[in-house]
Amino acid sequence: MVIVRAMGGLGNQLQQYALYRKLEHMGKDARLDTSWFFDKELQAGMAAGRDLELAYFEKLPYRRATDTEIRSVLGRLWEEPESAGAKLRRKLCPSKAPSFEESGMYHGEIFSMDRKYLTGYWACDKYYADIMDILRKDISFPRSADETLQKKNEETIRLMEETQSVSVHIRRGDYLDDVNAALFGGICTDAYYERAMGYMRERLPGARFFLFSDDGAYVRERYQGEAYQVIDWNRGKDSFYDMMLMSRCRHHICANSTFSFWGARLNANQDKIMIRPSIHKNTQVCIPEQMKELWKGWTLITPQGDTV
Repeated sequence: MVIVRAMGGLGNQLQQYALYRKLEHMGKDARLDTSWFFDKELQAGMAAGRDLELAYFEKLPYRRATDTEIRSVLGRLWEEPESAGAKLRRKLCPSKAPSFEESGMYHGEIFSMDRKYLTGYWACDKYYADIMDILRKDISFPRSADETLQKKNEETIRLMEETQSVSVHIRRGDYLDDVNAALFGGICTDAYYERAMGYMRERLPGARFFLFSDDGAYVRERYQGEAYQVIDWNRGKDSFYDMMLMSRCRHHICANSTFSFWGARLNANQDKIMIRPSIHKNTQVCIPEQMKELWKGWTLITPQGDTV
């Protein structure tokens, strides 16, 4: 049995779910552990608690790991914190440890593992790009209980389908906090967005940009004119409908955010253009050959506005 831990926000949850489904597709006896969302101690270091947003999707197919199954894989680690010696042994000989923790951009070795508990975010496209058709069928957005909101989203989808629509994700909010800014700030710069939009305009005459942001006032001031439309009415628990709207655009400009990565991934159009920043965090270094292998089909743009 292989168990994948689910944690974090919606984009991360979908990546963990996607890895679980990839393992299952390979014939593995896989499970998804959702207990993180119901343990306040595990979320103690977070500024705000996270909900299991996978539960918002209709009939999402997965097998949840039971306490017994988790204990059978983790053994003593289920009840006791991992000692310094155990952590060292896991790093030196990961194949013999009951758990495996993501430490790099891509770990192809996890697909040959068994009786393992996997912890990580698994953002890399290469993990599950080959089963995206399956995932698109799995991830079904429900109809909103708010008929006014449902109607507004439907009208927006029609407009997206009738135009050369491009989703643009501009994430500010928590990325402006001191800690997050050090890790995620300065990546999706004005130069990044200017080059990304220019790239789209060169290939898509009449491109219309649908702007998704947690700072509506900023984007309204920054981007004015008929070519831009700000999407800011899906809020709170309804914010996941922004991902649905992103996915209905024809093309995509993503932030360094897994939320907009999934907006692009869920678009089934074969001719879509997907742009993402060349790095996700400031601790990363872009190695062009590696990134193009791990993110096939994506266009990479640096914070300085250069196409990789």
